[in-house]
Amino acid sequence: MMQRKIKLRLDEVEEFVSAASRCNFDIDIFYNRYTVDAKSIVGVLGLDLTQTLTVSYNGYDDHFEKILNQLSLAS
Repeated sequence: MMQRKIKLRLDEVEEFVSAASRCNFDIDIFYNRYTVDAKSIVGVLGLDLTQTLTVSYNGYDDHFEKILNQLSLAS
């Protein structure tokens, strides 16, 4: 299971959800106790986008990794 810390702005949500939706594996995004399906634009918009979010997934997709790299926080 992979986990990445990201920051999402409102204008990036559609691209993130679109990239997640193309993947054939489950992707969750969470903050504190709230976990949503990363393929759900309504779910992602329901999260507090001012906070650092954690993306959890078990699979690999080049395009999704590219999007995560753009959004990820420096470790």
